[in-house]
Amino acid sequence: MSEPDKSEDIPDESAGKGIPNGGNAAKSKEDFDLAAIYVSDAQYNRNIYFDTSPQSVRLYLRYNHWIPKVLLFFFIVVDLSLAVFEEPAVFPVSTLYTMLVELLCLLVFTLRLVHYAKVIPRDKFWKDPKNICIIVILVLTLVDMIIYEALVATDCYAVRWSRVLRPLLLVNVTEGRQLRRAFRSIRNALPQIFYVFLLFMFSLLIFSLMALKLLGKRGLKTIDGAPYFTNYLEIVFDLYVLVTTANSPDVMMPAYNASFVFAIFFILYILINTYIFMSVFLAVVYNNYKKYLKEEVRQLVRTKRHKMVRAFAVLQEQRAEGGEPVVNQANWNQIVKLVQPNISNAHRELLWSVSDDNNQGFIGKVAFVQLADLLNIEVITLKSRPHPLQSACPAFYLSAPSRLLCRLIQHRAFVIVYDLIILVNAVFIGLDEANPLIANSEWVFLALYLLEILLKLYVFEPRAFFSRHSFWNWFDTVIVISALIATIVNSAVTSSVNYTSRQILDIVFILRVLRLIRVVDSIKRFRAIINTLIRIGPAILTFGQLIIVVYYIFAMVGMELFKGKVKFYEEDSSDPAKAYCGNPLLKGTAFAQLNYCKNNFNNVVSSYILLVELTVVNQWHVLSSGFATVTHMSAKLFFILFHIMVVIVIINIFVAFVLEAFFVEYSVDKSDLQTSLERKIEELELAVAQEKLEDNLVNAMETIDNDQGTGQSANNKPGLMFKIASKRYRTVDALLQRMFEADLDPEDFAENDDEANGSFANPAFSSV
Repeated sequence: MSEPDKSEDIPDESAGKGIPNGGNAAKSKEDFDLAAIYVSDAQYNRNIYFDTSPQSVRLYLRYNHWIPKVLLFFFIVVDLSLAVFEEPAVFPVSTLYTMLVELLCLLVFTLRLVHYAKVIPRDKFWKDPKNICIIVILVLTLVDMIIYEALVATDCYAVRWSRVLRPLLLVNVTEGRQLRRAFRSIRNALPQIFYVFLLFMFSLLIFSLMALKLLGKRGLKTIDGAPYFTNYLEIVFDLYVLVTTANSPDVMMPAYNASFVFAIFFILYILINTYIFMSVFLAVVYNNYKKYLKEEVRQLVRTKRHKMVRAFAVLQEQRAEGGEPVVNQANWNQIVKLVQPNISNAHRELLWSVSDDNNQGFIGKVAFVQLADLLNIEVITLKSRPHPLQSACPAFYLSAPSRLLCRLIQHRAFVIVYDLIILVNAVFIGLDEANPLIANSEWVFLALYLLEILLKLYVFEPRAFFSRHSFWNWFDTVIVISALIATIVNSAVTSSVNYTSRQILDIVFILRVLRLIRVVDSIKRFRAIINTLIRIGPAILTFGQLIIVVYYIFAMVGMELFKGKVKFYEEDSSDPAKAYCGNPLLKGTAFAQLNYCKNNFNNVVSSYILLVELTVVNQWHVLSSGFATVTHMSAKLFFILFHIMVVIVIINIFVAFVLEAFFVEYSVDKSDLQTSLERKIEELELAVAQEKLEDNLVNAMETIDNDQGTGQSANNKPGLMFKIASKRYRTVDALLQRMFEADLDPEDFAENDDEANGSFANPAFSSV
């Protein structure tokens, strides 16, 4: 794995070319393109060190286009998926085909790397560790493919050892900065974790020695008749497993059966090692993670501001002799159009009014630098449209009974009634389906659900009801329509052939149960927690990628070490080898008796499932002992190393991040910039009544260009209105910045003399 690439944490220089146009008023297309790149990089925290020549700028624009990025990730997924077809395979395919596909993937990765090399100065390219790492991975993979094919052609044993390198491509591509940050978090936490781990191991070894002397010569036996606590290394392993509680109380029972006094030894051991040392692990990880993450965020924000200062330098003009340089509204509008072409004119004018709070027609450096953060704030645009029924028959739709019906449907009581109906439906789901009364009641509930949707469509303008991000409306409609279709199909099948399709019934039951999710949204406390989880979801996914990378490496190693050692036989198999998973060495072991035969490393899918089971830790000692039995006792080191890497280190870092992010999301108010934007919306009388738009899951899913509620309620309102999607972030970096915003100086641009010449010094970041 490459060292953390500090080049991605530094702003780009202009390679000695100075500021284009020297800050003159007349701006060329190249100036706007360059400034737009700086703003876009600042918005999405792309800290690539690129050359500012017109040719490099054009190449950089193509490099950041979404199509090559999608293609890159597509081929990374294809490359990782080859393990499904390679020996040991889920779907065996000739090595010729997998090799050709892998060569194609390598070609794509090489072209992407060459494109990147054309964007940045050559000397900087070769100083970037992640580029070197990618080159080494590509070369080693190609060498391994040649050696493997040569060995296969000569009928020699061959190993595809380069497969463990594949996920490192995902880490080292320029778009993998979030994943690299996660790995840096691990690296920064490791030194402190190592000291705690040494103390933990010292405690484990001391307790193991005491257990050997205390219990080893008492002639005790385990439940399967084996000697109890007579082998020191076995004791060390058993007590290590006890820290995870996976073998509790089994490991204690022979001693406890002999005398209750021995239980004091195990209780003391659990207290010290499970509850104290494991808690210290989490505390150390949390403390170091927060410390280094805060430093990274400072660098991230400083680099973002460097980018914006560079953009400002390109667009600036002098308003008066000796005055401060500024950016006028026309140039600002042009930049926003280039950076976010889909933004509406009204939204753009709103953002400008926030930046130019005094209506001067121009803004200074501090206001301009905030543009990147301003663009990252989710602003929902709501459009006022009349209901089709109001246009078709206004007399009927605007009549007193119609208005009364609309008010009733929009009342909170309507929501409560249908929540109660869903709960009653849940009770009926749990009752006996064979009862005709219970079975036929589903038609009643489906009719009520359809009535709810129709009533809402009567009140809400259809395009508003089915707007792009109206999550719950789509959810309810899809669930109800799908359940209706599945119920009709099931009834037709039952009546025609007198047979109930189990698969169709399962679908019906699942769809009916899913309706219960909506009830959660009605409870304010639940809603706040779920909204918080949704908002930090993208950041959590980063750690999901991290775990997938580590899983992939361990799966590749595990398949080479343990493939074919354990075999699974179907339930209807009469083969006597089924009793011991196809390996006589497993006869009488807990692994075979518990029918763990399918937990093996015979292909990448079963390997991943086994690694998930090991992450849960329950029974992981049985699994590791089974593979040690069919290979060698040292095989347990593989499983111990996995436990240390994933459970102790990665999971604790994941917990630390979730704790910090959840605290920020759950308890911290909106940022100053969000507050300024909301205040400007209110000043312009374009604010949506917040009490009518509570923070629910619908709003959490919304982004832009939503529609207002009903034709009737939309009367006497402006054609466009806005609201802030509370605490939403377009990027993970924006969330990280929010976590440590109180520690950041809004006017800290970290400027120095080099910047006046169009270049920046590389900010130092301690990796200790």
